[in-house]
This record gives sequence, C-alpha cells and structure tokens, in this order.
Amino acid sequence: MVHLESVYTYAGKQTVSGNDPSSNRRATAAMVAERAQVSRVAVSRAFNPNASIKPEKRREILRIAGELNYTPDMAARSMVTGRSHLVGVIVPDVCSPWESQEIDALTSALQNAGFATLLFKTRTDYRMDETLLTYMRGFNPDSVITFTENVRPRTLARVLDRAVPIYVCYDDDDTTDATDQPTDGPLFDRLNVIQKTGIEQGIALIQGQGARRIAFISGAAQSIASTERLRTVRAVMARRGLGAPLLIPGDFTYDTARRAVIDQFRIQGPVDAIIAANDVSAFGALDALRHDLGFAVPGDVRVVGFDDISQAHWKAYDLTTVRIDLAERVAALVRLILRRLAAPDAPSLSETVGTQLVVRSTV
Repeated sequence: MVHLESVYTYAGKQTVSGNDPSSNRRATAAMVAERAQVSRVAVSRAFNPNASIKPEKRREILRIAGELNYTPDMAARSMVTGRSHLVGVIVPDVCSPWESQEIDALTSALQNAGFATLLFKTRTDYRMDETLLTYMRGFNPDSVITFTENVRPRTLARVLDRAVPIYVCYDDDDTTDATDQPTDGPLFDRLNVIQKTGIEQGIALIQGQGARRIAFISGAAQSIASTERLRTVRAVMARRGLGAPLLIPGDFTYDTARRAVIDQFRIQGPVDAIIAANDVSAFGALDALRHDLGFAVPGDVRVVGFDDISQAHWKAYDLTTVRIDLAERVAALVRLILRRLAAPDAPSLSETVGTQLVVRSTV
C-alpha cells in the first residue's frame, strides 16, 4: 500500500504528515501568530468580524490560518471570556414563509455581529420539551430569542445560566408599559411589536370603501400574535362603529383558510371584507374567493393579510397587507443582544417595532 504524504513548512522547518502521529496535532493561535509575525491578540481579532484590524493584515492572518487548517476553539474562548457567541432561537416552524424568512435574516445579521445560531423547534402545540431546554443550556448561549407561548420566563430562567432571554411580545394595550415586569419574576428583555397602527389603517381603508360585514381569519389557537391581532381588530372595529368581526377559524395555513372561507360563504353567507391573521391564510382566502366561489377581489370582497412576506407582492396575489418590517425587527433583536451583553446587570431592556399597511390590488 502506498501512503500518501503531504509536506508543509512551518517556522522554517519542513514537516512530513501522513505517517507521523504528531502531524494530527491541532494548529493553535500561537502557531498562526508566529507564522504571521503578529500577536495572538491580532489572530483573535482577525476572526472577529467586528474587531478593528487592517484589512490586509486580516487577510494575511486568515490566509495563514487556512494553510495551517486553524480555526478558533470556541469552547476554550468561552471559558476565558464567559461568552459563547451563540444565540438560541426557539421557533414554532422552520418552513412556513414568515418563519423561514425571519430565520434567514436573523441568522445573517447574527453572523455579521459575530454570533452563531442555535435553532430549536417547538412541538406542534407550540410548547418546548424541557429536555431540549436542558440541552440548550449545555451550549451556554449568550442569549435566547423566544415567544411566551413556547416557554414561560420562569421555566426558561430555571434551565438557563447567565443568559437573559428575549421575548417577542404582541401587546397593543395603550395602558401597558413596554418595560413592565413582575418585580418577583425572572429578568427578561422584550421586543414589542405594535400591531395596532397597521390594523387601524387596514380597517379604515376597507370601511372607507363601504365594507360593513367584515370577517377575521384567525391563526393557530396557541399563538399570542393571532390572539392579539383579533383583540386589536375587535377594538378598532368597535371604535369605528362596525361591531364585532365574524370569526373564521384558521391555523396560519393555506389549506385551512381556503376550506374555512368556502364554508363561511356557503353556510353563513358572504362578507364584504376579510382580514387574515397572516399572509398565507390570506392567500387561501383569495384562491377560495376567486377559484372556488367565483367572487371578484376587490370588486366583491376585499382581502387584507398580515406580515408582508416576500410572496405577498407576487402578481398572482398582489396582497394588501399589514407589514412588519423584517429588517427593522431583526436589527432590534440584535441590538437587544448587544445591549444586554454590554450591561448584563441592567434591568429589563426593550425595543419596539411598529406596523404599517401596504396597499396593493386586493383592496
């Protein structure tokens, strides 16, 4: 048998790998520093995208690191700095359009800020297995982004160590202080999504066009976002003298919304407008109206979605929808992480993002 060997030069010496057991030794930062004639600190900074270092020096260090097959030992760095540069993200779904687009944008933003992402998926009932939470703790994340319906703050505080979690909250109550927390509860930070502005704009528009009989397609029963959207729709309609919306049960999916709209129109009768808890449900409603029921949109029925996912502007749908600015939302989450790391003992931190109506051809 022929043994393939590789030859490389390090510190002026020629080393043969292949048969030499010592050749399997992992390259270190000190080895890279010696070859590049820089300090170990410079090597560390070269691998930190946010660290200040001359571009040509960074390129040279990374080139030499590549030749030596060196990568930073994140576990060792974590022991020294107390930071893992890992962020846990708990989501109910990874393939639906909104979640997949948010995960993609969030992962890119975190990588640009020097973090890696740990993705955890909930059960179908939106709850999180505590065994997985214990597993998450083993990674010692710097932060965890989640939703209250997935895992409660007390539960998360019990299984995490130093990380202060970020909860995405939907609360349009004018009397609520965004930073309010029970004084005896665990510390957590908040991203507050104010849904009322966009919903008010949508209802004002369809009311101005003569809509009086309005239906709301709900999302999943466990979803706080859907519950708050329905509560806000009811409140806004009441203030505008429209009465309560008809409730069409949904679960954020296309097929459920399409079937439910068909049932509503054939059993309970038509409505003037439909507001959906998300864009995918609105797509199901649009196809039910146009292809199954023979109604014109917006001539007979107006449809408003929620989220403004990238597919909402496709000409097949061209959906009027309440937009959550994804870039703004992701930037706010990253800011919360960085603010907390800079002030680990600070009281509850919060960021707020709003919504606005994007008008297309379904209204």
